[in-house]
Amino acid sequence: MSTAATVNARAAASSFTMKIQGLDAPTLSSLVRNLGRSLANPPAKARRAIRRFGKIVGKTRQRAWQSDSRWKSTVRLTAVGCILLAATVLVWALKDVPWSEIRDGTLKPVVVLETAAGGPLVRQGPFQGPYAEFSQFPPQLIDAVLSVEDRRFMDHFGIDVRGIARALIRNFDAGSVVEGGSTITQQLIKLQYLDSNRTIKRKIQEFVISLWLEWKLGKQEILTRYLNSAYLGAGATGMPAAARIYFNKDIGALNLQESALLAGLLRAPSQWNPIDNFEGARQRTSVVLDAMVANGKITAPRAAQLKAGFATLHPTTPTPRSGSWFADWISPKAGEIAGASPGSTTVRTTLDPRLQRIAEKVTRNALDTEGKVVGASQVALVAMTSDGAVVAMVGGRDYKKSQFNRAVTAKRQPGSTFKLFVYYAALKAGLSLSDQVLDAPVDVHGWSPENSSGRYRGWVTLAEAFARSLNAPTVALAQEVGLENVIAAARELGIDAPLSDTPSLALGTSEVSLLDLTSAYASVHLGKAPVEPWGIVEFRAAGQAKAFRVGSHSTPSVDLSAYRPDLLALLQLVVQRGTGREANPGVFAAGKTGTSQNNRDAWFVGFTEPLVAGVWVGNDDDTPMKGVTGGALPAHIWRDFMREAMTAPATGTLEAGATSPHSCNITACSRSYRSFRPSDCSYQPYFGGRRLCEK
Repeated sequence: MSTAATVNARAAASSFTMKIQGLDAPTLSSLVRNLGRSLANPPAKARRAIRRFGKIVGKTRQRAWQSDSRWKSTVRLTAVGCILLAATVLVWALKDVPWSEIRDGTLKPVVVLETAAGGPLVRQGPFQGPYAEFSQFPPQLIDAVLSVEDRRFMDHFGIDVRGIARALIRNFDAGSVVEGGSTITQQLIKLQYLDSNRTIKRKIQEFVISLWLEWKLGKQEILTRYLNSAYLGAGATGMPAAARIYFNKDIGALNLQESALLAGLLRAPSQWNPIDNFEGARQRTSVVLDAMVANGKITAPRAAQLKAGFATLHPTTPTPRSGSWFADWISPKAGEIAGASPGSTTVRTTLDPRLQRIAEKVTRNALDTEGKVVGASQVALVAMTSDGAVVAMVGGRDYKKSQFNRAVTAKRQPGSTFKLFVYYAALKAGLSLSDQVLDAPVDVHGWSPENSSGRYRGWVTLAEAFARSLNAPTVALAQEVGLENVIAAARELGIDAPLSDTPSLALGTSEVSLLDLTSAYASVHLGKAPVEPWGIVEFRAAGQAKAFRVGSHSTPSVDLSAYRPDLLALLQLVVQRGTGREANPGVFAAGKTGTSQNNRDAWFVGFTEPLVAGVWVGNDDDTPMKGVTGGALPAHIWRDFMREAMTAPATGTLEAGATSPHSCNITACSRSYRSFRPSDCSYQPYFGGRRLCEK
């Protein structure tokens, strides 16, 4: 405002004040009353202005209220939407989580395989020792693990917020990932229950399961599972296995230095395992000892003493790994026995380590020498007792290069080894070994088989025809007794492979496995049929006071005593002066040679007094060998195996003895009772507690 305007305003105010002051009291009173009446009853224009002003104020207030309501509604809707979205994400992420299996620890039951003598049967690949309870782990091992892996394990709730924050800060400072914030609970979840993909879904699962596991299991059980399932290098899964492989000790016998070494392997087992990287293991152990000092578990002088003595530590490799094909064959049955039982189940098998080593050595040497000359690249061998207990198994030349089991899975033409069933059918039809059959060209619906020599001998006895493995008289004999009876004879002795009802069946053109064929010959040795191959002696679940015998689940139902002497005579004749002379080990032996068309497969199957064994040689691509017959390379392998096998008694025993007075027929029990539990061979009746299955 300008100075002149200010002066004018002050003059006007002063003039008004002087006028008011110049009025007498009655006049001033009358003026005030008239002003009040004017304000109480304003003119029409003033009233309209006031009403308009009121409307404007009212509308403004209404709009403000409406705006506030809309804002509150928006907030509410947003909150509800967020809740629904979070619920949807949780349902999506957690719908596939096997909660009950995680709770019970039944996703990966531990099965420990033992040899017939009770020693560890270590297969190629990861080795997992017996499941250890929390009380079995030495306190120094637990201290070492917690010090280096999860110092606040006993304090957090599955997710260590402080640890995550600390890791983020250190990683940010370093410019790369140098530290993780996962807890032992989270590591257990990664090991046993979730895949390793770094996805949002897996992170959500890991977070929720961690909280749930802490509430459901508790600290001791989580730590116990983790120590039993962590991989520690050199094929060892779990601390008990690592203690055995690195130090040849039980888990409870570890000292502080050894405990620190194992704890150090958890972060990078393949990189720091002492067998391959002794210096790296030493340095890592020093890191663990320093962590234990920082955590107050040991003193600095004690740590220094242990570091200085590390050079005296000598880790040991596990015992030679044998029986790999056998372990692969028996593992499904062992897994069926273990079922979903928590903890470990120890399964004692029929495998004899000494016989297994002999089988591997003999087959390898044969392929490296004679096999190279004749073009044989693969081999299979099965050895069993007369009741079908498999004591040795070789499924190929080298398990490391090929785990395909040619003794069990492969099916090949057995050649003349199949003739056993033709002559068994003939004996059942009433013929004798002295009866004669014509060895001459034969024609069956346009098919004319020839003898391998190309010569014919005229009338020959059944015994001579079998010993010389003559084709023509065997085909004629099969036609005489009927192919349906030949097939029935094979079935009776245990052959369950598809058999073609064609004349060539008599010469072994239908494919069978070496295991089944060897079992059929075992039936002749036993004098009862069929013999079912088996590989488990007994089992014992963790916490069970006794073991349960398994053995063979089939009882041979066919009595062969009426025909066994003649069948033995036929098979002995083959070894004494027939096609199997090269298999003669110098003691009682009986068996049969077999060669498929164009020398693609060569076999020898037979038995001595203690053992039944079958051998096959050939090539995976089915290419012919150079003149190999069953009486040559397979017979040599069989002879060499039997000679060494009989030089000393077996190292194992197939008798379960007093430890397993009860035999558990798992197959029959599982079929009879839906509630059957293999771990203790029991079932739940309608009333009362669980009962022992005695099928």
